[in-house]
Amino acid sequence: MKPTSRGFTLLEMMIVVAIIAILAAIAYPNYRRYALRAGRADGKDLAMRIASAEERYFTNFNRYTDKILDDLSINPVSERGLYSAVVQLGPQDQTYLLTLTPVAGMAQEPDACESLTINNTGYKHQTGSNTQNGACW
Repeated sequence: MKPTSRGFTLLEMMIVVAIIAILAAIAYPNYRRYALRAGRADGKDLAMRIASAEERYFTNFNRYTDKILDDLSINPVSERGLYSAVVQLGPQDQTYLLTLTPVAGMAQEPDACESLTINNTGYKHQTGSNTQNGACW
């Protein structure tokens, strides 16, 4: 009777490791893009909360405000801390431009959106290298 060998050969282990490395090389960039989109959702949520609060403030006082924390009672940093917001007012406080800039590692990504803006009419704009076809918003 011939003894049966148990276990894996070195060649079989190397093939498995190579397959895992190829799958990881394909999966990681896709995961990174997904994480960036999820981070932008955090910023978009903050923008929509501030924009709706600005409209409520305008209804009550007939002007917009640039004091996000004091007048609107909204923290100008997103919940996950990925975006910070600044409001710039137009003539006689009748218009505003809300700008969200990435913080906490979002800005280091080469295909990330650098900033998101929205104004009182709802016009949305973005800057960065990945701005085609509304990819940021």
